[in-house]
Amino acid sequence: MNKADLVEENPFPEPVEIEITDTIDLHSFQPREVKLVVESYLIEARKKGFQTVRIIHGKGIGVQREMVRKILSEKDYVKSFSNGDELSGGGSGATVVKFKSLEDLE
Repeated sequence: MNKADLVEENPFPEPVEIEITDTIDLHSFQPREVKLVVESYLIEARKKGFQTVRIIHGKGIGVQREMVRKILSEKDYVKSFSNGDELSGGGSGATVVKFKSLEDLE
């Protein structure tokens, strides 16, 4: 088997645009895509004016949650992040992110 056999054909040769809402579910992304997806989502969510967003990463053993939270801890525009509420926010399977206001960044 050669390297070309290992490369999957991209079903979307053109970029796919997704609507930016206050929630993103990472279940449909490959683990290797998560960092880029989360960073891009945060930028676009801020452009849309969201003050709070929710990132659904699942409970599992916590690998994806820790990856998401590491990214969040490195962003100067993130005010705080925590688990979603247990009833409707996904509990430990989601992270709620609060962005700093423009005044906070100055």
